[in-house]
Amino acid sequence: MSTKANEMTLEALRSVPLFASLDDTAARELRDLLTTENFSAGTQLFHKGDTGDAMYLIERGRVRISITDEDRKEITLAELAQGDFFGEMSLIDGRQRSADAGVIEDGRFAILSRPDFLAFVRSNPDVGLEMLGALSDRLRRTDDLLRSRVSRNANEEEKRRLTVADRAADLIAEFGGSWKFIGASIALIIFWIIFNSYILFKGFDPAPYQMLNLVLAVIAGMQAPIIMMSQNRQGEKDRLRSDLDYRVNLKNELSLAEVLRRLDVLESERLPKLFKEQNTKLSESQVARHKS
Repeated sequence: MSTKANEMTLEALRSVPLFASLDDTAARELRDLLTTENFSAGTQLFHKGDTGDAMYLIERGRVRISITDEDRKEITLAELAQGDFFGEMSLIDGRQRSADAGVIEDGRFAILSRPDFLAFVRSNPDVGLEMLGALSDRLRRTDDLLRSRVSRNANEEEKRRLTVADRAADLIAEFGGSWKFIGASIALIIFWIIFNSYILFKGFDPAPYQMLNLVLAVIAGMQAPIIMMSQNRQGEKDRLRSDLDYRVNLKNELSLAEVLRRLDVLESERLPKLFKEQNTKLSESQVARHKS
């Protein structure tokens, strides 16, 4: 059984990007159009391919958004909880659902039907223009992302962020893990022994060379945390590379979606016009041929 969603706050309603630009009066009027329904766990709200006729705001409970692949396996795209929303774009285009939505935890949902939303826009054309402006801003941000250069070199980006301490840690760690360090350590030990045993009559560190052991222990103790700092930076570099890969994949996905949209426009609008013009020219040429 459905009831009016008068308990929903205006801030919760404005959390939907489509309604972010609404003032208090328009938001209250739109809130009055919401209906609240309770659904138990296991209820399927809609399936992929169903007509998009409503938007859902979760007041309580959890929802799983999923699709079924070619092997008939369910793939979870997202799990939404209190405060989340889904299906808002169907209010505008009314196209088919692209995924399944099922309730996985008993909950209460505020529902806005597409007919109510369209009636609200028709009665408030200024509000409709504001929402259109909000969508335009989102499209502009998407265009900016498409135009921006995200395929940057992770090594160059990481080098640009280096501090003096990071550079010093890398140099020390690079030297400490090389044959040069091993050779320098062996040379130091041999020189220390010869200097204290043969050059000086009575060395400052006679056998068993306790001071030499202390010096080597200090070097080892200082070297360990420096190497760990360099390894931590390698982890940060891996995270940076993953972030750059994600941005590249996102840009490719948006670019592909834009290409598909332009192909749809070309197929639905431009091609019929081109065929019509071509048929007109063929008809004119045939008429001219018959007259001649």
